Amino acid sequence: MRQLFTRLFALILVAVIGLSGCGDAGISGQITGDYRQDTLAIIENLRTTISLPQDAPERAAAQANAREVISDFTSRYRRDGAVSGLSSYTTVSTALNAIAGHYSSYPNRPFPEKLQQRLEQEFKQVEAALKRGA
Repeated sequence: MRQLFTRLFALILVAVIGLSGCGDAGISGQITGDYRQDTLAIIENLRTTISLPQDAPERAAAQANAREVISDFTSRYRRDGAVSGLSSYTTVSTALNAIAGHYSSYPNRPFPEKLQQRLEQEFKQVEAALKRGA
């Protein structure tokens, strides 16, 4: 009898873990499929994350969130031919690569001022391109 309950418990546990992994939990639920809206949302999210002070308690969570958003956004739009040719996509892709590279190489260091300025310039270029539909 005990062996039956153990197997039943293991089966239920596997089912729960499997089904919970299939849902769009967290940030991936924020990617809507509307390129313009998603791009503006990710830019705003990353601006907030980049501007956090080094000693902010929510910095680690925001950094993990940013990495997930970058991954979700890139995965969604990289192979979309209608989007990947736009100037706004190439510019935002460059900015996302710079942020992801910084997080991979220097996870405990703040963004250098020069990189912050470059990212802000690229974000403004993307916003302007989205306004004109490019």
